[in-house]
Formats: sequence, structure tokens, C-alpha cells
Amino acid sequence: MTSCNESVIGITSVFKGAFVHSTHTSPMDILENFILGVSEAGKIVFIEGAYEQENLAKRWGFRNTDITHLKDWEFFIPGMVDTHIHASQYSYMGTGLDMPLLQWLNTYTFPAELKYKKTEFAEEVYNKVVKRTLKNGTTTACYFATIHTDSTLLLGEIADKIGQRALVGKVCMDINNTVEEYKETTEESVEETKRFISTLLQRKYPQVKPIITPRFVLSCSDKLLKDLGFIAKNNDLHIQSHISENTEEVQIVKEMFPDCTSYTDVYNKYNLLTNKTVMAHGCHLTDKELDIFNQRGAAISHCPNSNLSLCSGLLDVRNVLKHKVKIGLGTDVSGGYSPSMLDAIRRALDTSKALTIQTSGYETLTYKEVFRLATLGGSQALALEDTIGNFEVGKDFDAVLVSPSIPDGPFDVFAGDTFEVVVEKFLNLGDDRNMVEVYVAGKKVVPFKE
Repeated sequence: MTSCNESVIGITSVFKGAFVHSTHTSPMDILENFILGVSEAGKIVFIEGAYEQENLAKRWGFRNTDITHLKDWEFFIPGMVDTHIHASQYSYMGTGLDMPLLQWLNTYTFPAELKYKKTEFAEEVYNKVVKRTLKNGTTTACYFATIHTDSTLLLGEIADKIGQRALVGKVCMDINNTVEEYKETTEESVEETKRFISTLLQRKYPQVKPIITPRFVLSCSDKLLKDLGFIAKNNDLHIQSHISENTEEVQIVKEMFPDCTSYTDVYNKYNLLTNKTVMAHGCHLTDKELDIFNQRGAAISHCPNSNLSLCSGLLDVRNVLKHKVKIGLGTDVSGGYSPSMLDAIRRALDTSKALTIQTSGYETLTYKEVFRLATLGGSQALALEDTIGNFEVGKDFDAVLVSPSIPDGPFDVFAGDTFEVVVEKFLNLGDDRNMVEVYVAGKKVVPFKE
């Protein structure tokens, strides 16, 4: 382990106990009896074995009484990264999962998203989804909102106020929508996207940034895709959309763009596949398409709950990793019925096991590998790896304090359990009750201030 140089001014927090995180070489490192310091700017200044406490105290000027000691069995994990979530669909989460994707969108999603023209409705839902996801340990969320600029700006304001790190996208869609009132012209979509980006950037929220958001190829004209690619390139912005979620969608894209070799080729043609792009689902991507993702540095958001709930498909994560494509996990609320990244971890393992049943000799994902997808993998997918994802010195302290032994908790710890067993129990059985504190950039955001 190492520590930052002494030019960092002021230590505001020092924690002593167990830290569990992933690195490039290890899907899970359990650091028992370590000490970690956080600067005034919310950065990790040092993380060392506790035997270095005296030397660190001299170097950084903290006292023993300044140290927060974790209780027995407690541990920190990095804040989890939800790489794909529709904030606007939170109001009907857990309902309406009885249809395939395209029918589901027209029946449930578009009518629900139309309501966000009213900012009063948006304010209630967006406050609740930000708080719910933070309580579940999601310190970073990559949000789809709606086509409505003002309510999408409100989502950014709420995320900033409550303290969540977020990429927020105003949805763009100008064709193929059966709900006529919920559609823009190409010109409206482009101009409102520009207004959204400039307004959000002017507000200078430290942890909330805009992301270019074409809904998916089926909802966007070629001109809109081209203009959005141009805006993203000129402003060096993140990009998010959907790709190859189900087979019907893939077939329609092929018919819409006969000159393109694949779904991936459409996004690539319009400069929407970059090292700051994250595409949700990808269940039916070919090896050639994954090669293009690798070449462009683009990422995939694996949304297993949604893929199972809407019967879309089973993403072969092992094959994505084999192609060295960046990948994280997403809840895909409300196609996914849970806002919890722990659920995303569990459904990702279920999907991998289903593929194992289907395919002789398949290498099932381990829970440690999927833990990495929920933390470090998510930071890579969102091109935020230099800032978040694990407990490396110099990164922001985005973290969740896990308390396995809470009263009336969802699982039990026994005297003979190792720390590794306790961590595994939490990932398989734990819930928001176990996440007693949540930090974003060194600031405690859960429990919420009244």
C-alpha cells in the first residue's frame, strides 16, 4: 500500500478496520486491520496496514482520538456504480413486466415518461429514486431521464443536493413512437440537448455531469444520431444508449439501416461509440461487434434483472471479458424490478449459471468477479476509473460501510466465519439495512440529513 504526498492539505477522516475492494490483478482483496485517511477534498490520502498508524499520525497530524474504529465484522466496500438506470421509470418499478421489450415500451414506459412534463411530478419521483439508490449503496448512477429538459435538469439538481455522483441524460427520440405526444422533432431534440448540456455545465455541480442520450436506434433518425455524435465529440461528453437488447429489436435495426453491417456499426457510423460510451444490454452482440467495442474503448452495461424480466436474452459476460471490452452492472430500473446493485450482482450470477447449464464446459463467473463488475468495472465502464472504483490513493472516497451484525438483519454471522465468508454472505443475502453509512467524495450522505 502507499500514501499520497504531503502537499495534500488537511485530513478530515481516518478509518481503521477492514476494507474490501477490487484491483486490476485481483477481483477481491480483503484488507483486514488497515487504516485509511481522507483529505478535505474527499480524496484517499493513504491506506496502509494498521501497524503504520504511529508513523502516519506523525506525518499527517492526526490523533488517535480522530480515528473511527470499525466494529467487529464491519467493513467498507467501494461505492457501487449503477451504469444504467431510468430514473423516470422508478414510479412503476416492480410492475408491468408481462411483455417483451418493444410492447412494454409503448404500453408502460412512454405513457409514464410523458408525465415528466410536469416538474412537480418529476421532483417527487427523482427525490425518491436518488435516496433509494443511495440507501442501497449506489454512490454513482448513470441516469436516463426523459425528453423534458427542465425536469431532467431537476434530476441533476436533486442528485447534487442529496449527494450522489451522477451522469444525467436528457433522452432524445424523434421517430417510431406510438405515443404521439411523447416525441420531439429532430430540431427540438438537438436544441434542447444543447440547452440541457450548457445549463447543467454552467451550474458547476462537482459530482453531476451531462451525458448524451439517444434512446436507441429505433427511436432516432439518422440525422438525430449524426447531430448527437457531433455534439458529444465537440464537448468531449459521455454517451449512453441501448444496444442489441432483444432479437426483434436487432432485426428492425437491420431493416432500418441496410447499409450498416450491424447494430454496432450504426452507432460507430455516427461517432457515438467512443471511450466514454456505455451501451446497455448487448445480449445479442456478435464477436465482430465486440471487437469494435474493444477498438473504440466503448463499454457495456450488463442489466441481468431486466434481461430476465423482459425475456430479452442472456448476456455472455465471460465472452465480453474475453474480448477485453469494459463492462459494468446496471439495474435498468424499471425493466429491472430492483434498484439494488446487490440484486444486479445476484442476477448476474444467475445468468452465468444459466449459461453454464446450457453450455458444456462453460466457465461460470465467481461472486468475486461480479463484485468487481459492480465497483471497479462500473467505474471503467463510465470512464471514471481515475476517480472512483476502489480504495487506491488519489481516488475519491466513495464508500459504503457494511455492518453484517445489525439487529434483525437479513443474515447471521457465526463465530467460526472468516471475513471472506461474511463478505460472501453480505453479497448474497444482505440489503440496505446492512449499509449503515454511505460516502461520496469523502462526504457522508447516508444517513440522510433531515
